[in-house]
Amino acid sequence: MRGVDSPVPPDPVQPQQGKRLTGSEAVRLHLTLAGALLLCAGAFWFEVRRALGGNELSWAYVFEWPLFAVFACYMWWNLLHRNRRARNARAKPKVVAPEHVEMLKAWQDHQRALAAAENDARQAQSESEPKP
Repeated sequence: MRGVDSPVPPDPVQPQQGKRLTGSEAVRLHLTLAGALLLCAGAFWFEVRRALGGNELSWAYVFEWPLFAVFACYMWWNLLHRNRRARNARAKPKVVAPEHVEMLKAWQDHQRALAAAENDARQAQSESEPKP
């Protein structure tokens, strides 16, 4: 039985977390960022020239393309440093407020009772099935 302070076991389905991208995956990510930044820089320059030429709508795009470039850098950083937040969140111990300890214990008891009832129902069903 797990107590209030016991850690939750890791999910075996999840991939390894907290690792940076390396190798060909990182190279592809860097190349994608470089392409995105070149596209944003080219579009920015194009829109600046159009805006200075008298196209008033282009002023909106003059400010939009640098924002796209900043967003591309943000996504690049997050993809490069995968699951850093998840790793940091797991490192911190989960503390239950003292006034909620009893509620947590009751909830855990309820969950154990449900799991036991489900297990009993499965056993009863498997015993009642005819065997060939």
